[in-house]
Amino acid sequence: MPNGRYFVSSESVTEGHPDKLCDQISDAILDDVLRQDSRGRVACETFVTMGLVIVGGEITTTSYIDVINIARGVVKNIGYTHPKYGFDYQTCAVLNAIHAQSPDIAQGVDRGGAGDQGIMTGYACDETPELMPLPIMLAHKLAKRMAELRKQNVLKYLGPDGKSQVTVEYKNGKPKRINSVVLASQHTEEILDKTGKHIKDSARKEMIKKIADPILGKLADSKTEYYINQTGKFLIGGPQSDTGMTGRKIIVDTYGGIISHGGGAFSGKDPTKVDRSAAYMARYVAKNIVAAGLAKQCMIQLAYVIGKAEPLGLLIDTYGTGRISEEKLVGLVREHFDLTPRGIITELDLLKPIYNKTAAYGHFGREKEGFFWEKRDKAGMLKKAAHIK
Repeated sequence: MPNGRYFVSSESVTEGHPDKLCDQISDAILDDVLRQDSRGRVACETFVTMGLVIVGGEITTTSYIDVINIARGVVKNIGYTHPKYGFDYQTCAVLNAIHAQSPDIAQGVDRGGAGDQGIMTGYACDETPELMPLPIMLAHKLAKRMAELRKQNVLKYLGPDGKSQVTVEYKNGKPKRINSVVLASQHTEEILDKTGKHIKDSARKEMIKKIADPILGKLADSKTEYYINQTGKFLIGGPQSDTGMTGRKIIVDTYGGIISHGGGAFSGKDPTKVDRSAAYMARYVAKNIVAAGLAKQCMIQLAYVIGKAEPLGLLIDTYGTGRISEEKLVGLVREHFDLTPRGIITELDLLKPIYNKTAAYGHFGREKEGFFWEKRDKAGMLKKAAHIK
């Protein structure tokens, strides 16, 4: 991070956002394959628009997958259960356009090679207890709270679709305060004013009080600016308002734009696809380096080619915060972490049906939810190997 005063922004979206709806359908189908067939291969994409869900891609499995009912179940669980939201699990059409994986890909993956080429990145820093950047953690917590208050009927007027955004003021690399907060949530007509063009001021204040205040705490101050449904109203949301596609929220899924992204999406891909599994491994390595006290920030970049097991590239950048050189860190990582697809799958226990719950509110920083890439179990070993007291 640079010196001086600067601002960093990150956004998140709720589980009812059209793109996140697609991610969850794709990952629910992946989970159903893995429950029945741990060797199944899945590359599943979903598209939604008004009244329509299309599920496509490649699946090779010995099991039977009820794609249509899985998709409807995800839509229902998110909360699209009434026509007033513009999308309803009972009446939307669901089209299944899935076929088998290419045998040309399979012959490389079957012998332990990577399921694709590409670049994957992972990151950790010490500015939050989760070892994540503060802006994205706050954005996720705000979006999740919107959904929780909706489902608990605390704010009955909220709909499933929504977004959050947080801008944090930093000074000399440390977060100091929250400069602005954006909350955009689909809602029903009951909170509109007499003009019908804007939500009532009382609803705006209630959203700040019940959604934002418990999350932001003392980081928000008298100068913090709030933008609540800034256009005035958000009646039309979800797939009625915007098309959604799997894999379009890759910055929301990762680190909120703090580091560059390799480019590959996660949802709907089984762990032979290194777009997903190697990104999880890169987070695991970076987090253990920071947890070991070897750096305050750490970025890991991995590169693979389809069909080959060992990564072609391993880059580590500690942004000048490392207690040992990046060259020595690379040596430690190669010695203590198996970066082959099979090694990653084994180390992180990735053949379990855990993926649907990753598909909203970020894939990282969620230590209590059984995501094995969030473990800090190698921190002590790394610290000892680096001869750091």
